[in-house]
Amino acid sequence: MPSRKEVQWSQLKVGALVLAGAVILIFLIFLMSGSTGGLFAKKLTLRVYFENASGLKQGAPVTLEGVTIGNVTKIRVVPERNPTPVEVTMKVPGKLSTFLHTDSAATIASAGVLGDSYIDITSTNATGPPPANNAELVSHNVSGLQQVMNTSQDALQQVSKVLKKTSLLMDSLNSEQGSAGRLLHNPELYNHLNQVSANLEGVTKSINQGNGTLGKLTKDTELYDKLNSTVDQLHQIVANLNGGKGSAGKLLTDETLYNNLNSAVANANTLLEGINKGQGAIGKLAKDPEFAKKLDSTVTSLNGILSGINDGKGTLGQLAQNRAVYDSLNATLDESHKLVKAIRENPKQYLVIHLKVF
Repeated sequence: MPSRKEVQWSQLKVGALVLAGAVILIFLIFLMSGSTGGLFAKKLTLRVYFENASGLKQGAPVTLEGVTIGNVTKIRVVPERNPTPVEVTMKVPGKLSTFLHTDSAATIASAGVLGDSYIDITSTNATGPPPANNAELVSHNVSGLQQVMNTSQDALQQVSKVLKKTSLLMDSLNSEQGSAGRLLHNPELYNHLNQVSANLEGVTKSINQGNGTLGKLTKDTELYDKLNSTVDQLHQIVANLNGGKGSAGKLLTDETLYNNLNSAVANANTLLEGINKGQGAIGKLAKDPEFAKKLDSTVTSLNGILSGINDGKGTLGQLAQNRAVYDSLNATLDESHKLVKAIRENPKQYLVIHLKVF
């Protein structure tokens, strides 16, 4: 039977072993909770609102730039926060508030394709002040796996529709229906294309040999020489114009034409100004109503005279309209002409002066 001293020593060893195990357990607990600031560290509560929880659960990790700093403590739906009704509450160490900002962006991320969801906070572009307790961070919604799958499903449906239409098109082509089907299965098309190809080959061969107009343009250097000569002549004409040679050159470089045109415009302006003021005959015509009335009266009188002549009134009217007056005047002129001719031929017969003395 062991002695009392041996029993006490055994109990002391067991107590020391239990105490060492408790110390190790406490150390492991602090070590495991070191990423969140320790078990008794001051916590900072933060809130963020999302459109969808995307599989996020209470207790999920919260990371800052990929480093775990806390956990999700609460997830609930707040209807009045629509369209972002999902409220996520999380706790992080207060000592990390200097690394967080009120405009830091929080995102629901996923650890791999089938991994659990967690909150990832980034302060890369944040410039606001550190958040206070129970502050709200900015949410950044990212398409979740379900949304990606839904989008992929829509894309697959569209691809399926396209494949069906492609299949119908291929069936139509294989059945020789429509223009495309006839083009694929009708041997006449090949013959026509072969004939066109042969004709094109003949045309290009003729051109390469310098035959025809196109061949001359391709092979004969005469056209190039003419074009080169024309360009040289145009260059010479432009040089002469720039040098002020010839009439066109004078028009381009001599300021005399500009001065003359400017002077003519100034004179025309002065003339129009005088007309507008009623100066001169043209000004009177434009501005003086009395002169206009006199001119109108004169024109009216002249019109009456011309109307009388056309009606055969007066001497001028008879001369213009009566044939007998014209014939009598014509006969008188003929007689006068004969008389003048007879006097010229025998002046003594007509110019003899008889003197009688009483």
